[in-house]
Amino acid sequence: MSKKIVVVGSCNVDLQCFTQRLPKPGETLHGKQFMKGCGGKGANQCVAAAKLGASTAMIARVGDDSFGQDFIKAFKSYNVNTDLVKISKNVSTGMAQITVSDNGENTIVVVAGANNELSVQDMQDSAKVIEEASVIVFQFEIPIPTTIEALKLKKLGKGISIVNAAPAIGNPDPQIFKLSDIFCVNESEAEIITNLPVTCIDEGKVALNKLLEKGCNQVIITLGPLGALYGSKTDEVIIHVTTRKVNAVDTTGAGDMFIGALAFYLAYYPNLQMREVLRRSCELATLSVLRPGTQLSFPSRNELPLELFSSDFI
Repeated sequence: MSKKIVVVGSCNVDLQCFTQRLPKPGETLHGKQFMKGCGGKGANQCVAAAKLGASTAMIARVGDDSFGQDFIKAFKSYNVNTDLVKISKNVSTGMAQITVSDNGENTIVVVAGANNELSVQDMQDSAKVIEEASVIVFQFEIPIPTTIEALKLKKLGKGISIVNAAPAIGNPDPQIFKLSDIFCVNESEAEIITNLPVTCIDEGKVALNKLLEKGCNQVIITLGPLGALYGSKTDEVIIHVTTRKVNAVDTTGAGDMFIGALAFYLAYYPNLQMREVLRRSCELATLSVLRPGTQLSFPSRNELPLELFSSDFI
């Protein structure tokens, strides 16, 4: 099994409640709508790339419950290869409780469940697939030692590794920085990892340089409506890509759409300049916030303008 994009990561059932505003501590609000879906940063990123037309595979664990079976069925409906999705006995599938307000803001509580069972041995069992992937993607919703093992295996092969350090932890193993080809965080995650404020473009550039000092090879910081920043240890120039402003319906999963798009373009359009890769990825993330939900909000290739799939620079 050789897939262009392989995602090593989390599977969480999303339980979403939609309310007029986010509740205050101790407050009970009446919700307007409830949705259940398949999520988790890893699963979301894999599905995002698959919906763009990528050949994808998921390396993950789900629980031996109905949610786990639902996940495998959902992956297959998007043509995601599930040969390396293992079922953990006597453990629940990961769960995310999400509240979304009318202005598109959200709060999320995650229970890892079977995601914590994804092991170093699982990576060794998947070594051939990891080494052969054109792009491999990781997040911080699985054990860090598991990610490090997979990154080491990737170094024996070819292709590009993307580490999306979400949700962020303050002092991750420094091997993560050096082993990843691209280290990607949003503004709040950048703040946690660097202990620096990231509230504007200039502050983002300072945090980006701090991540390069920590050993990162390439860094992307996404900034929501302010776009994204990119820098590398081989070039002093930091690229800033803007994005158009929209009235967001639901921002849940926008970062995962960005990562899935980033992986897609790096795998299928290797000659595109990074500025153009970021511009298109930002546009796809922007489109995703115009609809509610996570995976359901991700645009499919057949509903997108052809210019997003051109080999030419725009």
